[in-house]
Amino acid sequence: MSALAQTLIAVVALEHVLFLILEMFLWDKPQGMKVFRNTPERAAATKVLAANQGLYNGFLAAGLAWSLAPFGAPDAAKSIATFFLACVVLAGLYGAMSFSRRILWVQAAPAFVALVLVWVL
Repeated sequence: MSALAQTLIAVVALEHVLFLILEMFLWDKPQGMKVFRNTPERAAATKVLAANQGLYNGFLAAGLAWSLAPFGAPDAAKSIATFFLACVVLAGLYGAMSFSRRILWVQAAPAFVALVLVWVL
């Protein structure tokens, strides 16, 4: 994989670490409620669901980091990156259709560009 593809994969992984933090630890705090446009009542009612969602975002970040690990065959890293980036794109598309179009640009688009770079460069 090219350095540009690896850099963008790292950015997408970092985004998902930030999503994990927001959803697992800051969901019902002012920062989390502002990002997700939540009310205190709705944040309290959905806190456990958000933490579960945050955990899944952590798994995506771990998979993307795994694809960047300096061991193993380059083809394996490309396959791992492809799988986890495709998961991010699909999750982003679903989130954009079901919750907010903003997710398309924040989550799906960077992962899609990274996926294209993995295969083109």
